[in-house]
Amino acid sequence: MFDLLHHLYENTGISHIDWRMLVMWLVVAGLLYLAVYRKFEPLLLIPIAFGALLANLPTEGIVEGMEFAGQHHPMKEDGTGGLFYYIFQGIHLELFPPIIFLGVGALTDFGPLIANPKTFLLGAAAQFGVFGVFIAAAFMKYIGIEYSLQECGAISIIGGADGPTSIFLANKLAPHLIGAIAVSAYSYMALVPVIQPPIMRALTSVKERGIRMRSLRRVSKLEKLVFAVLIMMLCIILVPAASPLLFMLFLGNFMRECGVVDRLSKSAQNEIINIVTIFLGASVGITMDGTYFLTPQTLGILALGVLAFALATASGIWMAKLLNLVSKNKINPLIGSAGVSAVPMAARVSQVEGQKADPGNFLLMHAMGPNVAGVIGTALVAGFFMTVFG
Repeated sequence: MFDLLHHLYENTGISHIDWRMLVMWLVVAGLLYLAVYRKFEPLLLIPIAFGALLANLPTEGIVEGMEFAGQHHPMKEDGTGGLFYYIFQGIHLELFPPIIFLGVGALTDFGPLIANPKTFLLGAAAQFGVFGVFIAAAFMKYIGIEYSLQECGAISIIGGADGPTSIFLANKLAPHLIGAIAVSAYSYMALVPVIQPPIMRALTSVKERGIRMRSLRRVSKLEKLVFAVLIMMLCIILVPAASPLLFMLFLGNFMRECGVVDRLSKSAQNEIINIVTIFLGASVGITMDGTYFLTPQTLGILALGVLAFALATASGIWMAKLLNLVSKNKINPLIGSAGVSAVPMAARVSQVEGQKADPGNFLLMHAMGPNVAGVIGTALVAGFFMTVFG
């Protein structure tokens, strides 16, 4: 009888549960709380949380054939892989991030950026956060956490607040860190309304936060179409390594603005991006196995992620203040923080903080300029890192 019970026990997953799994269950609970009750990036955090939960349960038929975090999981006896072996190919073959960018492009209005080109500088300034954290990551070796230059590049892009770009670059430079980098990027993107406001208030006066900007001019359809084609060509010529992301971003945007392929544009905005988002999030989550996730190296990435967001936010604000020294038409420095991407949440934060200083001030459309500029800027920086370290 005892042998029978012992045999049954051995054939359940109970004996495989360890403390790392229990910790990761708490992490999953935290992600679900942020997604469901705080409504922070729920479209991604829910699939990531479920993938992470699955990664920390004793499963069969899930990860066979996968290779991540330096571990290879053998194929099944019949030579086939587990469920996520096939789903994960979307990341491994670099399909999901560019497809997400197709949808992002179809959802994005570049009009505010075209109407006020100066705001491109705010998106560019936010990239200082990326380079700042690259240096910080390199110096982590002095406290016992060492990253290679490839890993430093992959980690620092978190400051761009662009999840697909973070995953795309991590897969190129540090595939074993995809889980930690993606979770850090998306979690902190979800926490933009929490992280940014204290920094914005600390770096600006009430008078600066109350600056009212001139209304944006109307941008014609032709301008938007020419912008999409020319900027795509220019960016790809400058940084060919970022071609997959930039091509799909501007293809989606051209379909949106041309007005003759509404069916394709709506598909990119809805069905395509939604389906890929589910698989992307779940694939990222499945790499969050507690055995590999709960390490000093991963915890260092989470700390650097916060620093990246803070530096990127501050850089955008400082650039806006610098422009105000030489410009007649003043810029509200709050929109500089939107250069971290996180479209459109960062722009909404600028709007909310601006209205606290002046309830009649509307900054949302002004903030969309640096917001979308940040998407382009982060993709270019990712391409730069791929060129240098890839």
